[in-house]
This record gives sequence, structure tokens and C-alpha cells, in this order.
Amino acid sequence: MATQTETQTTPPPTARAGWTRDQIAERLAADLEDGFFVNLGVGIPLAVPKYLPADKEVFLHAENGVLGLGPHPGPGKEDPDLTDAGKQPISLVSGASIVDSATSFAIIRGGHLDVTVLGALQVSQEADLANWYVPGRNPAVGGAMDLVAGTPEVWVCMEHVDRKGRSKVVTECTMPLTGRRCVTRVYTDLAVFHVRDGRLVLVECAPGVTPEQVRKSTEAAYDEDLAGEGA
Repeated sequence: MATQTETQTTPPPTARAGWTRDQIAERLAADLEDGFFVNLGVGIPLAVPKYLPADKEVFLHAENGVLGLGPHPGPGKEDPDLTDAGKQPISLVSGASIVDSATSFAIIRGGHLDVTVLGALQVSQEADLANWYVPGRNPAVGGAMDLVAGTPEVWVCMEHVDRKGRSKVVTECTMPLTGRRCVTRVYTDLAVFHVRDGRLVLVECAPGVTPEQVRKSTEAAYDEDLAGEGA
């Protein structure tokens, strides 16, 4: 039996480079502009309300009929009739509106939103989006197809690789598409990409992440503009 001095202890884990899921949402929220009307999809996007800049007024929309969505109201203050697209409790900002489903989708289809923020399973180098169906599981279309067709800016936030370590920023989507050439920005735990002239452009690496690490973790072809030129 090993003595106390002989027993080896496990060293503390090394700090992980890049952003956490909440930090991805925080990084994206910093880019939302004053006066924007924004729809938030399920997953990482639902954390965005916690990080909206205090000096900007951003109006959040949920396709279940809320315009003026606020953050979680706090423990014990939840209202079962007030939820976001992921059925999480929300609050309402001053002046918020509750509308029926037809009106909510008219807002989307009529081009009245500035940005849609969605999670994704895959984004291709041609800005295609796959986010609604994993083969072998129950499909969940939701409003994503309407959103990518009716909103001029589609910002994706997701982890850069899947649970098996495979890139989710791919040459070509292998999962069923939500929309073609619809993505305009991608925020992952490793990097930020903008889409310019139909091509992905790496514009920022997450803290502790090098351009070489992003390249190694990315299947898709892309350009680099880390100096911010042409943003």
C-alpha cells in the first residue's frame, strides 16, 4: 500500500482556452446594435438576454408571440404563461407586446427583424445552415426556416466541434438544411467568423486561442482578417 508521501495526486486541470457557452452569448450580445429587433433561438442564444449592453436598447422577439422579452424574472417570480422559445421563464420589458402566432410570424416573414440568433448543428463554408434535424431523432423544425428566410442577418452561436471532436464549421453540410447561404456571422467557443461575398472570414480568435488552433479545428475553407480590415 502506498504511503501518504508516495500517493500521487492528480494535477489541477489546465484552464480551457476559448469561451464558455455563456461567454459565446456574451460576446455575441456585445455586437448587437442599439434599436435592433432580434429573435433568439433555443440553446446558447437563450443566454443572450443576460448580457445585453446597458447602454443599448435591443428588442427581443420570440416566435411564440412575445415582442419585448426580458431576462429570467428570478426564483419565485416565474409566470407559466411567459416563456421564451425554449419554454424557459422570461420577464417582459416596459412596453412589451403579446401577440398571436399569426402576427408573430408576420413579423418574421415581413422582414421586420434585424437579426436572428440561432444555434446550429453545422454551418458550411458557403454559409448554409443545418440546425433542425439530427438523423435518428425526432425532427424539430420550429420557426427556424421562416427566420432564416425572413431576416437579413442570421448569426449562429455554437460550439466549434461536436462531442466526437468533429468540426461543425464544415465544407458542406451533411445534415438536412434549414437554409442555403443564409448565415452572416458565426460565433463559436474558438472564434468569430463573418460572411463576406459568400465566404467565411475569421475576424477574431477567442482568448487563449491561436489562428493555428482555429485552422486545425475547422474543416471549412475560410479567409482571415484578424486585423479587422473590411469589417
